[in-house]
Amino acid sequence: MQKLIKDLIQKNNTKILLIVLDGLGGLPVQGKTELDAARKPNLDALSAKSACGLHMPVAMAITPGSGPGHLSLFGYDPVEWQIGRGVLEALGLGIELKKTDIAIRINYATIENGIVKDRRAGRPPTDESRIITERLQAKIRKIDDVEIIFAPGMEHRFAAVLRFPEPLPPGSAAIKDTDPQKEGKTPVPVTPETPQAQRVAKVIEKLIAGVVEIILNEPKANYILLRGFSQVPDIPHFEEVYALKPLCIAVYPMYRGLARLIGMEAPAVKGDIREEIDFLKKHYNDYDFLFMHVKKIDSYGEDGNFDGKVSKIEEFDRALPEILSLNPDVVIITGDHSTPALMKGHSWHPVPLLLNSPFVLGGTCSSFTERECLKGELGIFPTVNLMPLALANTGRLKKFGA
Repeated sequence: MQKLIKDLIQKNNTKILLIVLDGLGGLPVQGKTELDAARKPNLDALSAKSACGLHMPVAMAITPGSGPGHLSLFGYDPVEWQIGRGVLEALGLGIELKKTDIAIRINYATIENGIVKDRRAGRPPTDESRIITERLQAKIRKIDDVEIIFAPGMEHRFAAVLRFPEPLPPGSAAIKDTDPQKEGKTPVPVTPETPQAQRVAKVIEKLIAGVVEIILNEPKANYILLRGFSQVPDIPHFEEVYALKPLCIAVYPMYRGLARLIGMEAPAVKGDIREEIDFLKKHYNDYDFLFMHVKKIDSYGEDGNFDGKVSKIEEFDRALPEILSLNPDVVIITGDHSTPALMKGHSWHPVPLLLNSPFVLGGTCSSFTERECLKGELGIFPTVNLMPLALANTGRLKKFGA
């Protein structure tokens, strides 16, 4: 698809605004999803004059991670381009990765008697976890001949990069996550899944032992869970494929990392929806494609906090008129995946979406909910088709054939 699109691209002065409300889709609790329960007059009004539908980030019945979900939104087949969370996290935190590197996404966790009591160590304030991470960097700089680089992240998250003295063969990052994904279980042992990964696994074991010795007496962040072992892929850049100058506006590092991986500008942004909107307005005229990411909707879903997720949707809705006052040619509002509070995690359910432009049918949905979007003109479609739709609605695609 990308090759076909690249051949049809034509430039103009239009702007595309993609807003990703992370984990947007939900499931009914007492008959209502989070979108059903939310008071969101602005989203509802916009959906009534937009093309609506539901999209599948990977495939029917496949639960996507955030990386595949966003890649698909940007028009990259997530099955073809499988990128580890470690690479995304490290790039988002400003580490320039090399072919010699293994990147890892890490959670501080709470462990008691060998059992994981809290996979996120109570979500410590970012300033507190930063101090711990800086202490780790001061005490662990090298393991054998491998340089160790730590980067503080948001709340319980941080990244580590293992910089080997020479480039590593493919498959060197094939190591199972040590995160058991549920409380009440023991951490997963460091397990290499290919012969090439055995050397890396030995360094990982020493890394865990060294870190735990340093943080052993922390009240909550006394252990680490490692996820997303990965190496840097060679992926085509967004501007090269779509002839759009892109900007990423995201508070959380992983999403900036993904954006940088495909060549988007992704400066650090602090705060929340208010600060992101201010940043959007300040830089709006300088870009053709603007991607704005809102995280906390997903966080509340993962915590099983139905009311919190509803409240965050309502907060975004109140800010929507200010965003729309910029008058982008195409506005897309959707999620990268569904995170029903009922399930406390990502799910396989198709994600609600609206696409507003002067060139849509509209009038098929009365509100922005999962059930109403099912009635929309876009139906249920693969997420990788979204970028071609956005380009077509801005007149950026020439006719195919005679």
